[in-house]
Amino acid sequence: MTTTTTDTVKTLNDLIKINKDGEYGFHSCAEHAKSTQMKSLFERRAHECHAAAEILQEHVYEMGGSAEARGSISGAVHRGWVALKSTLSTYDDLALLEECERGEDAARDEYQEALRADLPMPIRNLVERQYEAVQRNHEEIRALRDSAKAARG
Repeated sequence: MTTTTTDTVKTLNDLIKINKDGEYGFHSCAEHAKSTQMKSLFERRAHECHAAAEILQEHVYEMGGSAEARGSISGAVHRGWVALKSTLSTYDDLALLEECERGEDAARDEYQEALRADLPMPIRNLVERQYEAVQRNHEEIRALRDSAKAARG
């Protein structure tokens, strides 16, 4: 692989890891959520993260690289923190939404970093589309969190 291809594969693998982290984190939140609406939202987001990672993996393989299959170490810590926080707060949906927002912040940051890289146009277009989806999801999670905070008083 050329240096440019190697750099692109590394960037895509970073995005795969953050999507795998999101998939696992959202699954964990779905397991602990009280409301059916939250469970459904978290499972939908987990599925979207899984699908995004698969698309990125396909591109890594097409470029002759080895694609990441798991999340990051920091993602594992994040998932553990979700379980700990939800246990301490008796599985409160607001706490889960706050943690999901933190995870979406990390995903948004990772995509912004990827978009600063010199990516081939088809890959850049894919990353831009996925970044827009991350932004929409972040806004949805934030709105739900704000609503839950307001309902709590």
